[in-house]
Amino acid sequence: MNPRRIILAGGSGFLGNALAKHLWERGDEVIVFTRQPRGRSDGVKEIAWDARTLGNWAQSVDGADAVINLAGRSVDCRYNAKNRRDIIASRVDSTRVLGEAIARAQQPPRVWLNASSATIYKHTFDTPMDESGATGATPEAHDAFSIEVIKQWEQALNAEYGMRSTDVRRRLLTSSPTKTRKVALRISLVLGVEGGVFPVLRRLTKFGLGGRMGSGRQFVSWIHLADFLRAVDWLIEDENISGAVNLAAPNPLPNVEMMRLFREAGGVPFGLPATEAMLEVGAFFLRTETELILKSRRVVPGRLLAAGFTFQFPELRGALKNLAAAGSENRPD
Repeated sequence: MNPRRIILAGGSGFLGNALAKHLWERGDEVIVFTRQPRGRSDGVKEIAWDARTLGNWAQSVDGADAVINLAGRSVDCRYNAKNRRDIIASRVDSTRVLGEAIARAQQPPRVWLNASSATIYKHTFDTPMDESGATGATPEAHDAFSIEVIKQWEQALNAEYGMRSTDVRRRLLTSSPTKTRKVALRISLVLGVEGGVFPVLRRLTKFGLGGRMGSGRQFVSWIHLADFLRAVDWLIEDENISGAVNLAAPNPLPNVEMMRLFREAGGVPFGLPATEAMLEVGAFFLRTETELILKSRRVVPGRLLAAGFTFQFPELRGALKNLAAAGSENRPD
């Protein structure tokens, strides 16, 4: 495959690091926008940006093949007033300023993939949610703030960004640019060895705390990191896909079954359950929110499957077996 120039905004976290490595190993030129750039030995270039205002970083957008935006403050925190403001601003501002940079580019990227979340769908136990599924808050799930974040996030992606008059005149003197295709990545729980929830749940299971959480009825949508990376590649290349796309394996499952499979993968015969009251106390001391655990997300990848994408890990048992083996290989003797 031909090498591409890929811009990766917010590429310093778990998913960003994995994606940068994946794209660079594929042979692409990878440029990461980050608040704290550092020298790297792997060939990936890091450029400073503040994720709010246009700067010299915008020059790299001009002529790039793709822009991928993963920027956003972690939602693993208490939703007090300050954290709410920071969560929304970090997502909306970074998306808006990338839109402005793309609008000013003489050679805009072919595609712009912007992170979103599968949490946008209704809290449900019985209806699988593809991209046509019902969205919105459910009082039982205490997810009103999360839904508002995602709505503003996707609105920022879908906005029309204007150009200054000088930019318009410059474009009139050049060939008409191709309009940048936009894709909202509605990402579910990504399972990988180096970060995210897999190491946390594996550790809890090891210590005998791998029982059901709350009622255990809530569905969990997930995707193996390898399939996440492959899906991003697919979406960069498939010019027929735009709009919202669910990044989730085709087989979500109830929390109680997920935890059973974690125990099976870890060779642990039992796991103490955690009631909702226990989870509330734990969330308070860990400075997080129980919504992240208790909302039922039965999300399926309708558009990826319709486009012919094949999952390497469609079932959680196989995904956990693979990750457990990879984790064992990475541990020092």
